[in-house]
Amino acid sequence: MKNLLAACLLLFSAATTAHGQPYPSQPIHLIVPNPPGGGVDIIARLIGQSLAERVGQPVVVENRPGAGGTIGLAVVAKSPPDGYTLGVGVDATLAIAPSLYRSLPYDSARDFAPITLVGTVPLVLTANPTLPVHSVQELIAYAKTRPGMIDYSSGGNGTPPHLAAEVFNSMAGVKLNHVPYKGGPPAIFAVVSGEVSLMFANMLPGLPHIQSGALRAIAVTSERRTPVLPDVPSIAESGVPGYDISQWYGFVAPADTPGAIIARLSREITQILELSDVKARLKAEGIEISGASPEQFSAFILKDIARWQKAVQESGTHLD
Repeated sequence: MKNLLAACLLLFSAATTAHGQPYPSQPIHLIVPNPPGGGVDIIARLIGQSLAERVGQPVVVENRPGAGGTIGLAVVAKSPPDGYTLGVGVDATLAIAPSLYRSLPYDSARDFAPITLVGTVPLVLTANPTLPVHSVQELIAYAKTRPGMIDYSSGGNGTPPHLAAEVFNSMAGVKLNHVPYKGGPPAIFAVVSGEVSLMFANMLPGLPHIQSGALRAIAVTSERRTPVLPDVPSIAESGVPGYDISQWYGFVAPADTPGAIIARLSREITQILELSDVKARLKAEGIEISGASPEQFSAFILKDIARWQKAVQESGTHLD
């Protein structure tokens, strides 16, 4: 009898909010802590559209860029834990930022309720075609004769493209010069235009420029090659053993969001990731789909915080 009562209460709580209304009974706001047009924004809008159709309420995507994505994630952390404000959490804001900033407006391990890990994707070391290098070894040799003279772009201090380059500097024994931009798309266009020479580009916005020939793909940052660019070697296999960096994307809610709501959102998003059109789109962008449970995603975040703490210490990069 007790078990039956518990099951009924769980079913009721899963279908209602704290005010007794079915969840969701109003629009859901999805915070993207990055500018429009970048990889995080693309994923948020792709999944947000399907989520709206499944739950019967609008999913309003709000771009809140700034400070490497930490401003937007702070909005999520400080929002009411009612399931109506969600955020796209990425490695930059949840795993890297704790090691870069002495003071963050949130605690990655304490202030969020992980929903699900969408997937992982490598960065691509890209160059303007006028740069006379075609491989990692050629780049290392070229950079060693020009310390501090070869510029690379990123979407801002503390972003994965910035840290990927700094780790490369440390492991390859070179000194590439960082030029931060306000977001990933402007940083990519800077390489396309020849304003800077290099970028460890996000796969989603960078791939069309690689395919068109506007950017030269030199290597991918994951340990192994990606099926999307099978002829492009990894940095690790190109003479920098142990180099292995990938971005990841996931959904989070404020801490203390009811477990039934987290479970509902996790189930919906995981099923969206299995839709043929969504799966095809993500795989075409080089994303290895995960669909991890909230518990698995939580453990993943904690493990990645520790990994990036080591990488940041070795690179010597700090933002405050």
